[in-house]
Amino acid sequence: MLEIPVLITERLRLTALSERHFEHYSQMLADATSTKYVGDGQPLDRMNAWRSMAMLIGHWALRGYGMWAVELKDSAEFIGRVGLHNPEGWPDLEVGWMLRPEHRHKGYATEAGRAVLAHAFNQLGAERAISLIRTENTESERVARRLGGRQSTTIDFLGSATLVYTYHRPDGTN
Repeated sequence: MLEIPVLITERLRLTALSERHFEHYSQMLADATSTKYVGDGQPLDRMNAWRSMAMLIGHWALRGYGMWAVELKDSAEFIGRVGLHNPEGWPDLEVGWMLRPEHRHKGYATEAGRAVLAHAFNQLGAERAISLIRTENTESERVARRLGGRQSTTIDFLGSATLVYTYHRPDGTN
């Protein structure tokens, strides 16, 4: 079994994605507002949602880090995924997030993103991380700025204009 750390914040638990999350995970990926700025922008059916989850779990085995399931600490309800991503062909270590529609605009992505960045810098020793954000995704831009990211460039990534927000290890951390 994979050893995936659990991260705890004030309101959230970031834990390993598992089959118990799949129903809500597949519903999230079937929602067009959730997938609009990811991949080809199309919602996923259940089979492809399963493949997506399997890929994210496999990323942990191959890289030693990855995406966590985000649960509300008080109820264990699955509200989305947040974590680190750097598959083959990616420009750098990415911190990314996706929340179920009913859990957006509550500060959860920022809260979880802070924990993930702290993990990347303090446990993994990363010097920097990025977020790849499609130019029209203003909500994710706001999250990236709240996390301390600064837009460093715009690239053509997977056929779309994509903003690169960069986060650097805070001064004085090991």
